[in-house]
Amino acid sequence: MESKVPVHPVNPAPGRPSGRTAPVLEALSPAHRIAADLDGYLGDPMEDEAGPFSYKAIVEAEERDELPPGAVDAVRAWGFPKYLVPVPLGGRLTTLEELFFVTRGISRRSVTVAVMYGSGLLAVNPVWLWGDAWQRKTVADGVLRGDLACFGVSEADHGSDVMASESEADIQGDDLVLTGVKWPVGNATRGRFVTTYAKTGPRDFSLILVDKRELDPAVWSTLPPVRTVGLRGHDLSGVAFSGARIPAERVIGRRGSGLVQTLKTLQITRTAIAALSVGTIDAVVRIGMEYARQRTLYGSDIYKIPVIRDHLLKAHLDLLIAECVAIPVARCLTVAPGRLSLWSSIAKYFVPVIGEEVVASIGTVLAARGYLREGVAHGVFQKLQRDHAIASIFEGTTHVNLANVAGQLPYLIEPPQETGHEDELLADLFCWTRTPPPWEPDGRMLQLTNEGRDEVGQRFEEISEEVLTAANTHAAPGVAAELKDLMSGIGGLRAKVEAGIRASEGDTSSVAALARAKRYCELHAMVSCMLTWLHNRHAFGGRFADGEWLVLCLQRLLQRAQPDIILSEEFLPPLEDAMFRATGERRWFSLMSLAEDE
Repeated sequence: MESKVPVHPVNPAPGRPSGRTAPVLEALSPAHRIAADLDGYLGDPMEDEAGPFSYKAIVEAEERDELPPGAVDAVRAWGFPKYLVPVPLGGRLTTLEELFFVTRGISRRSVTVAVMYGSGLLAVNPVWLWGDAWQRKTVADGVLRGDLACFGVSEADHGSDVMASESEADIQGDDLVLTGVKWPVGNATRGRFVTTYAKTGPRDFSLILVDKRELDPAVWSTLPPVRTVGLRGHDLSGVAFSGARIPAERVIGRRGSGLVQTLKTLQITRTAIAALSVGTIDAVVRIGMEYARQRTLYGSDIYKIPVIRDHLLKAHLDLLIAECVAIPVARCLTVAPGRLSLWSSIAKYFVPVIGEEVVASIGTVLAARGYLREGVAHGVFQKLQRDHAIASIFEGTTHVNLANVAGQLPYLIEPPQETGHEDELLADLFCWTRTPPPWEPDGRMLQLTNEGRDEVGQRFEEISEEVLTAANTHAAPGVAAELKDLMSGIGGLRAKVEAGIRASEGDTSSVAALARAKRYCELHAMVSCMLTWLHNRHAFGGRFADGEWLVLCLQRLLQRAQPDIILSEEFLPPLEDAMFRATGERRWFSLMSLAEDE
């Protein structure tokens, strides 16, 4: 029986009512317009009649441990799988920014569906980066037809210790004979392709493209589904191989390079995972705002209770901060892939942590209602809360990513000689009206470290001076004075981090080293907010250019180190107005809501 897929009017920008356009929005990179198309197609999740991506349908399916009927058909009909396949191979994936935005759009409805495709992205990227022509065409054709893929790396006894992997692919003439068990693996049962990490020598590991359709059914099997707290309905299971004979040319790239390939591949998916968090933040802030305006206590809506208002304002600021951090890293894949090692780990650590804090904060706003599996937004909050927990676990846990940052810090405190291209690089990363160059997959462009370069963190002095100069001339009254004080505080934090690194030379794994890495990520977020304002204020104008939001975001970030810092009350009204409008008009919470003529 043919599934019925809902068709909704396309909005000109994410969540915007039809019929309204603005010059600044038309100037944005194509990723924004693609996301707007998907958002309009899927409909408003708050509306019960919005089809399989309504919160009502999502929660009802959750109770059955299933995906909503028609949900996968809907995203396939729109063309989401095409954004997993690069344009030269017949897909629509031009930049990682595009995939980031459409993933955000799905995640603010169903993290489970987004994770299903995220697991596939992890599996197919090694093929795009290192595969031969046959491998690329075979996988691309399959994905475009709707086939799923999975990444068979994890093993029950070894977790992230991939050097301890016990799966083996013995070389026998022109074949490999694969034996081993991979668990837990997303899409392991439903997936056609298994990108399998296995030992091909005493100390050599390779990635092998396994197509289940080519195998004798007697030499492979799937494991039972894994019961999880969240992501109910997602295929998390395992796959076992027992003497599976595979042509030797199914090795992806050079034999023995599997470890390096895996580490590089994770840089891309770590970046995409931040979209799960930004989408979740958008969803829970919306639920919290609508509840706060509708729930009446003590004679008025609870938004007027100071602590409730504080939770919602800070949650909205956290979303704006997450945008400033995540979007440039998504653009990095095609702008500066050699920087992705450090920046993807920063984004993968920082944005999910922010997401967890926002979810907890909105839980406080909802109070008892947040614990219920019914009522407010059909009880979807508890599902979002459980599903989002995976964001800090996938693609390296919080601690794994902090450890990667910590390992690079000793090489970052002495800035290398500048190349003269730093300003242009930062403009390409942070200017939302620039279109990143198209992706031409090549694993050689990715690096295992940033080789001592961090154009965001290392150029704080130059960037802060530029911010203060611009604020003195163009920002709203009072903004420049606040920014001057904030720059002083940020500079003090940077100096303390650098002093700690110098005093503990060689220490990259202690608790103190991870604490320094954590602070470095926060400093990166601060500079990312500054650069986002600098590179978009002329195009966006309005409240965005006034810079009050920048002051508030920097104050919010500094609260992580100095909890007694207070948000500037006089700068909050424009932010509140943007929150109310985005809530009332059912569109994304975003910095774009502060743009002129938005």
